[in-house]
Amino acid sequence: MKDLPNLALSVRQPWAYTLAHQWKPVENRSWRAGNPGLKFRGDFAIHASGGMTREEYEDCADLCQSLGFTCPPAAELDRGGIVGVGTLVDIVTEFDSPWFFGPKGLIIADARPVEFIQVGGQLGFFDWKRLLPFAKNGKPILPAKWMLPQAPKPATASKAKVPPPTTDEQGTLL
Repeated sequence: MKDLPNLALSVRQPWAYTLAHQWKPVENRSWRAGNPGLKFRGDFAIHASGGMTREEYEDCADLCQSLGFTCPPAAELDRGGIVGVGTLVDIVTEFDSPWFFGPKGLIIADARPVEFIQVGGQLGFFDWKRLLPFAKNGKPILPAKWMLPQAPKPATASKAKVPPPTTDEQGTLL
């Protein structure tokens, strides 16, 4: 923890994983002119935010697969803490990469994963060491039900609708 940068940027999973493992060279932001983060260049910690929706996971996993990467299962992704470090070298509005969606792109170099450090996050760049200990009393963020492997549903015999018996006018079965 001593040699990690003080500043961190919170990124939703699995995007944080892709940044820390150097798959994704750019972090997309919608920051507007005047945002102090647009002036920052240098080393920072990659913070995986606590939240992750199924749609976010599936969008990233699909993009990873199309680019030849295998995204870890959702339940295995650390959330709510520092997962990597990198160096912000530039901020651009155009970038030739399938990872760039804009409107702003933070170009990340020398990224690498680090041992998970549980800590709360904030918007923009923030001093994560000031936030220790973790805001949720040191308890890990548990995977949501959708993130866990699902047991196959047991096969059920289909119940064919059987028409009622046919009777005559006196109620005798035909």
